[in-house]
Amino acid sequence: MENLKALSFELRKDIIDMIYKAKTGHIGGDFSVLDILITLYYKHLNISPETAEDPNRDRFILSKGHSVEALYSVLAKKGFFPKSDLETYSQFKSKYIGHPNNKINGIEMNSGSLGHGLSVCVGMALAAKMNGATYRVYTVMGDGELAEGSVWEGAMAGGHYKLDNLTAIVDRNRLQISGTTEEVMTQDNLDERFQSFGWNVIHANGNNIDALDEAFQIAKATKEKPTVIIADTTKGYGVSFIENSAPWHHKIPSQEEYQKAITELEQRRLAANE
Repeated sequence: MENLKALSFELRKDIIDMIYKAKTGHIGGDFSVLDILITLYYKHLNISPETAEDPNRDRFILSKGHSVEALYSVLAKKGFFPKSDLETYSQFKSKYIGHPNNKINGIEMNSGSLGHGLSVCVGMALAAKMNGATYRVYTVMGDGELAEGSVWEGAMAGGHYKLDNLTAIVDRNRLQISGTTEEVMTQDNLDERFQSFGWNVIHANGNNIDALDEAFQIAKATKEKPTVIIADTTKGYGVSFIENSAPWHHKIPSQEEYQKAITELEQRRLAANE
């Protein structure tokens, strides 16, 4: 069985390589959300390149679409498209653009206009209930995204319809483009907010695949209400000088920073394999 922790550092190398070459991207959020995506795609999502059009496939939407490089890296590794395609990332006429694009195999919806993912997933989950389908629906939101009012409209509807086939994940890295989330828009009462709308709330270490795996299992077993997993993450997780640094929300590494990051990630990949 593949060592997913080692894989997480391998894919971080792919992400920073993609962003360095394209001179655009969101390393900080990519690195905080990656372990969530790996856990979903390797342990929980009922979807594969062969079943990407199956009506009963699980649905996943990356609502925080600016972290698309992380999603691309996972989809390529899972075989939804050749990894070589990513060499065209953010190049002229490439379909591999800076936000999820449903022209790409494995991507359900164009996203990145923040605040839409949860509401769309509520619709997908409600459709499954109405049709007697067994698929599950997942979305990942950024914590800065939760300042969008449409998130809470979706949360209200999800609770009202008791959508126990719906799981939302909050990438709680506490940083956004203009500073900390608590400085921009206070969020330290997330448990109470979601619970007031009828949601089951779970906390998990969002950079620990085993902890995330356990949280997703609990979510699947929860009945009569949707679940939100507050995934406590470190923005930029995996590279010491990127971690917990707001400017790395969309900073592009210099050649020296790139080499330093690649070296550190390779060291951590090797250590994870020991």
